[in-house]
Amino acid sequence: MERQIQIAIDGPAAAGKSTTAKQVAERLSYIYIDTGAMYRAIAYKALKCGINLEDGEALGRLLSETDITLKQGKDRQIVLLDGVNVTDAIRKNDVTNNVSAVARHSEVRRDMTLRQQQLASKGGIVMDGRDIGTSVLPNAELKIFLLAGAEERANRRHAENLKKGFSSDLENLKKEIEARDRMDMERLESPLKKADDAIEIDTTFMTIEQVVEAIMTNVQERIR
Repeated sequence: MERQIQIAIDGPAAAGKSTTAKQVAERLSYIYIDTGAMYRAIAYKALKCGINLEDGEALGRLLSETDITLKQGKDRQIVLLDGVNVTDAIRKNDVTNNVSAVARHSEVRRDMTLRQQQLASKGGIVMDGRDIGTSVLPNAELKIFLLAGAEERANRRHAENLKKGFSSDLENLKKEIEARDRMDMERLESPLKKADDAIEIDTTFMTIEQVVEAIMTNVQERIR
């Protein structure tokens, strides 16, 4: 029987992490855990409650009183915030533009890290985010770091927004992605960076299928 491993997939915004992670999890019959959705959920609630996004202590208190549940739907992961389905609401621009500001606070990251480690404790999971291989699952059997140029990532997010029926401006998206990159990489608590033992894959000129196959090759080497 093949052993159930932990697979950590990190990288900047719109590098293809979520789409890739979902497909890898499906191929392996593993559980997919979208940590970005968890941060989006608390950012969404903070905006709704009028919490100051610069106040880490207030955000930490809000999170301690918040239930975030990830459930596998028919064709996508469902995000429940205090029992309410917010799957689509957390993908809107106001959340996207503020999630890095919320996620940079140590009070938020430490609580989320504990939740995510608990979800992954039994193995057989694919988890994506910004600090999975470095902070959340430092002992994961396979760590992947996905990269792509900012312009390509903006094009991907633009196409994704239009497909979902959201308004989208390509130039603004590029600026927003570059700003998120800076905030994610420069934050003091668990910054975005490649783990020393992670395998780097530049997805700029690759299809999702090619990225998935590259990851699966590495998976097979570890579960034999």
